[in-house]
Amino acid sequence: MSEEDLALIHALQLRPRASWTELGGVLGVDPVTVARRWQRLGERGEAWVCMSPGPALYDHVCAAYVDIDCAAGETATVVAALARHPHMLTLERAGGSNRIFATVATRDFDQMARYTLDLLPAVPHIAAIRTQIVTHWFAEGGSWRIDALAPDQRQRLRTPAIAATRAHDRRITDVDRAMMGQLSLDGRASHRAVAAALGTSGATVKRRIDELTRLGMLKFRCDFARPLGGWPVAVTYRATAPTAALPEIGYALIRLPQTRNCAAVSGTHNLILQAGLHSVAEVTRFENQLTTAHPGLVVAERTVTLRHEKLLGRILDSHGRSRNIVPPDIWADTTR
Repeated sequence: MSEEDLALIHALQLRPRASWTELGGVLGVDPVTVARRWQRLGERGEAWVCMSPGPALYDHVCAAYVDIDCAAGETATVVAALARHPHMLTLERAGGSNRIFATVATRDFDQMARYTLDLLPAVPHIAAIRTQIVTHWFAEGGSWRIDALAPDQRQRLRTPAIAATRAHDRRITDVDRAMMGQLSLDGRASHRAVAAALGTSGATVKRRIDELTRLGMLKFRCDFARPLGGWPVAVTYRATAPTAALPEIGYALIRLPQTRNCAAVSGTHNLILQAGLHSVAEVTRFENQLTTAHPGLVVAERTVTLRHEKLLGRILDSHGRSRNIVPPDIWADTTR
């Protein structure tokens, strides 16, 4: 990708639904040129904007990291089957040719139990499943930013943080689910376009997006083909932190520019951190940085992702390009 492409991607990470006029003004480019550049990236599957769970949504659903062992020679078949599951947000090939590392989300704990204990073991060629329930998200991938804009450009694109509104009713309706499905296909779709697909009005769509955003249930993110953009290495660290220090360490780790995901989890190790790096040589250097800054943190395992197969509903090719979409629907039935 060119420097201009990366600058546009960074701008859209900060303001995923900003107008072409706003983006062009910050980037110093004609709005038509910006729109064409984005269209080119989208047509190639090299970058996209989609719906992402808001921070408050994680308090209302159940998420887990799942290790899946496959029968020898059948991993690609299992990946193809699991990629169609709306609960499988992310699928990675890592830690051996017969192993899959997945991020899963369901409506509640009971749904997670049914999905991991009943449905997944019935998928042909799955040999073993190990589940670590996320007990707290410190940060998820939608918060990760590249560094392609000057400080003044970043400042112009920043908007005041929206404090999650206190509300007793944070239910996701069937209409919300359908709307999120449309926004998973194109997070920059206009209110009118989403409304047309749902058979409602643009004003209704806008009102509901604004409300879910205020409630912290919905946000938007810009993703891209990371190997083509200079971040070919994704690594997962499984670590143990002293329980009393876990919140302090977790929130410190998410301030590091390499951190994409960081969560407290159940199981032998109580912390999982996923980082985006420029090279394999950085894997050990970054680990040393973590443990030097936090002597109580013990990294037990580090696994480099060999290939991202699915990323928040996007089916990827070997270069990280989006080739298909299975809109996430964590409220879907997990019994079939």
